[in-house]
Amino acid sequence: MNNPPSSPRARALPAALLLALALLAGCADMAGIAPQARMRDATALGLPAGTAFETPQDWWRGFGDAQLDALVDQALAGNPGLAQAAARVARAQAFAEQAHAAEGPRLDAGLDATRQRYSANGLYPPGVAGATMGVETARLSGSWELDFFGKNRAALQAALGQAEAARADAQAARLLLASRVAQGYFQLARLQAQQAVAERTLAQRTELLRLVQRRLGAGLDTRLELRQSQGALPEARQQIEALREQQALARNALGALIADQKTAQALTPKALEAIEQIAIPAHIPADLLGRRPDVAAARWRVQAATQDMAVARAQFYPNVSLTAFVGLSSIVLDRFIDAGSREWGAGPALRLPLFDSGRLRANLRGKAADLDGAVESYNAALLEAVRDAADQLASGASVERQIAEQRQAGAAAEDAYAIAQKRYDAGLANYLQVLAAETQVLAQRRQAVDLAARRLDSQVAVMRALGGGYAAPLPVATARR
Repeated sequence: MNNPPSSPRARALPAALLLALALLAGCADMAGIAPQARMRDATALGLPAGTAFETPQDWWRGFGDAQLDALVDQALAGNPGLAQAAARVARAQAFAEQAHAAEGPRLDAGLDATRQRYSANGLYPPGVAGATMGVETARLSGSWELDFFGKNRAALQAALGQAEAARADAQAARLLLASRVAQGYFQLARLQAQQAVAERTLAQRTELLRLVQRRLGAGLDTRLELRQSQGALPEARQQIEALREQQALARNALGALIADQKTAQALTPKALEAIEQIAIPAHIPADLLGRRPDVAAARWRVQAATQDMAVARAQFYPNVSLTAFVGLSSIVLDRFIDAGSREWGAGPALRLPLFDSGRLRANLRGKAADLDGAVESYNAALLEAVRDAADQLASGASVERQIAEQRQAGAAAEDAYAIAQKRYDAGLANYLQVLAAETQVLAQRRQAVDLAARRLDSQVAVMRALGGGYAAPLPVATARR
């Protein structure tokens, strides 16, 4: 009995069943693989609400010092570290462009010319079998992957996340560089002010030695006082030389930051008391988490790791693409461009994993671990940012209180010095009492210089801890909370 010929629908049914079975087999099991880490937020850290504080990107100009402005601008324009950060941004952007290109079609052109001897005992027809001939092929081929399961889209988002993280890293490097230049400049100003106090100390001790020598000649002092006064002079000169050394090192450090040693060596900083103050908040701003570039970079890396995991998931599903080619092919060169040499082809292509000995699951577990690591890195950066900001604000408030107390102590020392001078002029006290009172004045002046420099350093540190005016969009939802 003859079987009736099968219809097209009947022939298509087994093919569809086979395709469905292949798809089911290709969708490998992803059960039990998921990230475990959770991102922290401002609410969990207890940051106060309603304490917004605006920080300009060029915050250093608030000190009102044209020399400092020029130094920071020069550093930002020519520092090799910033150039390296810019190169990393460019590389990340190139990766993002490469991922974006994977979403579109691809077109290739090829031209081959091969000299070949064909087997005489093979399947080739007479005239070709055993002959040596050339094969010329010119072909234009194209392909387009149909991203049904979002693999290419996720790869693009991952690359964009890494690019945004690189940009935030570059801003963090910019902020750190500006902070280091400002603090180096204030350090040089402090050392120069300390040198002026040390030179005043040397002059005072020189005068003390002269007085002791006169008193020794009059029989009012002994050689003990003389040797003590003589030993105080080398100590004062040593302090001056140490301050000069520190100034040289500070200038060298500034020269490295601005990539210009000549300018750093010729620099004369403004006096500390002439530098304007920057207002700082009393509490950590509620939007601190979006202000710091290092925190933003960590959050973008969580975004990238999340999308990398999406890519790993998509690899469990089939890869569908369209391919086509058109061209010429001939084993006879003079017939290469004949109409009979034309060839073309087109059709879909399906690639799916059936059995890979656990490679896809292992890759997915690795991406889940990467995501957990990125989330915990973000949490660590967040906690460090809050601690840093709290520390700098606490130090700034403490320095202000110390300055208030020192001013009272300094005023008392100045008054005692003035009284001692008046008593000496009236013949009621000797000059040793005057010099002793001046020693207290000089000690208070040294402390005033240190506290004035600390105040400026603290203001710079607060600006850095609050992000230095950084503002950039953050990813919306990057990981499960």
